[in-house]
Amino acid sequence: MSPSMLRQVWSLIDGIRATVPVSLDDRSLEQWLLRQLRSQQTLNNPEADALSDYIHNRLPMIREFAQEQ
Repeated sequence: MSPSMLRQVWSLIDGIRATVPVSLDDRSLEQWLLRQLRSQQTLNNPEADALSDYIHNRLPMIREFAQEQ
């Protein structure tokens, strides 16, 4: 995954962290985040798969970050 894609993921999470539905189960939260990213840019299948894996592997950190206000 490119550095610019990583910056975009964390920028999105930082910008919407007050509205991230951390009560969702892992799979639902992963899909929600992917939908948010797809609404900002077009992703091809390999990019979406890489993002899905990245988000899945970092969900605990994403949840913690989103809950810090």
